Amino acid sequence: MTTITRAVAASEGFRGGIDVRVSLRDDAGAGRSAFDGAWFPRSRDLAVELPELIAALERRGVRVERFTYALEAWQPAPRKLEVLGRTVRTGGFRSMDPGVVCLTWGGGTRRADLLVVPPETDVLTGARALRLCTRRGLPSSPQMVLAAARSTPLPQVPASRAV
Repeated sequence: MTTITRAVAASEGFRGGIDVRVSLRDDAGAGRSAFDGAWFPRSRDLAVELPELIAALERRGVRVERFTYALEAWQPAPRKLEVLGRTVRTGGFRSMDPGVVCLTWGGGTRRADLLVVPPETDVLTGARALRLCTRRGLPSSPQMVLAAARSTPLPQVPASRAV
């Protein structure tokens, strides 16, 4: 059995600089929209995905203290994660919508609900969903937002004419 150990510098990010796919409204946590943004993880493994999300949000000024999620939507995760030298508490609930995760910060005074774009979603639809979740007048269910992201027509390439 071979074990591969990879040390990553903090400035590189957690996966060698790959951007975390997340969008966040400017007024996140104000409670003015069904969703405060969206997150497009690459897997259902919170132990891998969550530290990257928390670090990306920290760079945007959101210092996540607690992260809650739907138990059936994710692989088991530790109750506490050490990210950037501090502890973030996690909690899984059977009653949560699997298409949403919740973040709290500011001593529990700020809360943001992020739409979860399923990892198996194609990249174009995922990018549309990330953009949609920063707009006003968004549908209130994750399924409706993802349907709207899928309904945008694909770019059409004109047929070439034989000469």
